[in-house]
Formats: sequence, C-alpha cells, structure tokens
Amino acid sequence: MTDARTETDVVDVLTADHREVQELLQQIPAIDDAERRRDLADTAISELVRHSVAEEMYVYPAMREHLPNGEEAVQHDIEEHQGLERTMRDLEGVDATEPRFMELVGELDTKLRHHVQSEETDQFPQLRARVPRDTLVDLRDKVEAAKKIAPTRPHPNAPRSEVFHKLVGPGVGLVDRLRDKLTGRATG
Repeated sequence: MTDARTETDVVDVLTADHREVQELLQQIPAIDDAERRRDLADTAISELVRHSVAEEMYVYPAMREHLPNGEEAVQHDIEEHQGLERTMRDLEGVDATEPRFMELVGELDTKLRHHVQSEETDQFPQLRARVPRDTLVDLRDKVEAAKKIAPTRPHPNAPRSEVFHKLVGPGVGLVDRLRDKLTGRATG
C-alpha cells in the first residue's frame, strides 16, 4: 500500500499540465513548417481544454468547499477559462501560414501565463494547506480520469458547471475525438 503523503496529488498533475502546454506554445514560434506549427497548436489546445474541463469538474468544487474565498476564486478562473477558450477557438480557425496565427499563439500564451501564475501562487498553495492530503490524491485520480473523456476542442459557449461536464462532457469529448480522428488533427 502506498502512503498518500508520498504520492503525487492533483496540484502536481495540474502544474505538470501547465508546464506541458506552456512548453508547446513556446516551441511554436521557432518552427518554420506550418503543418508542424498547426499540430503543436492543436495539441496544446486539446491538452488545455481537457485540463480546464477536469478542473471545473473536480477542483472547483473543492475550492468552493475549502477556500475562504472559494466561490470568488472559481468565478475568476471560469472567466479566465472562457477567455482562453475564445482565443483557442479563434486559433483553430486561422491557417498556420497567416500572421494572425502567431498573434493568437502569443495571445494564448500570455493569457495562460497569467492564469497559471494566479493558480500556482495563490490557489494551489491554499488547496494544499486546506484540503486533506488523501482528498488531494483522490482528486488527482478523478482529474486524470476526466481528462481521458473530456472534450478536446474549445466550447466557449457551453455551460460551466461540473454537472454539465459530468453528464454531457463525455459525449462532447467522444464527438471531438471522432472529429480529431477524421480530420487528422493532432491532440497529444
């Protein structure tokens, strides 16, 4: 039996997700091949969407319950997720050879850096200080499972609730993955 104190927790997983997407976005400007830029952008979008949905399903309820300003923090994050999703949606619609593509990659990177800084310097330390370790480990498992069935494309106009994501998200995710496969879109 593994000791929960030595296991990774949900904060570790979410922080690793942040690093992965940031690294993908930072690689794009150095790549000359438009198809490769598109693939990296699509992978970053897919990973970021899955991360956001899993956060909304499982981490936000924990924030509401355990953080003194939980509801306010969640509303702030939801607004940031919506902004990120609008930028991702715009990025999906632009050819990688167009100058606007690189502008949107830069915009997404800037918005993501702001969001990550807020989460990692304020919310994540509070979660670790206020949520029992076993719960954080359990949330890790739930977030990892949710990312496997979550949508891979931004849906900025979809409702932002854990109930919606749990009931409708898997179906949307299935449709997104089918679209990804049919179009050859890179998703990680």
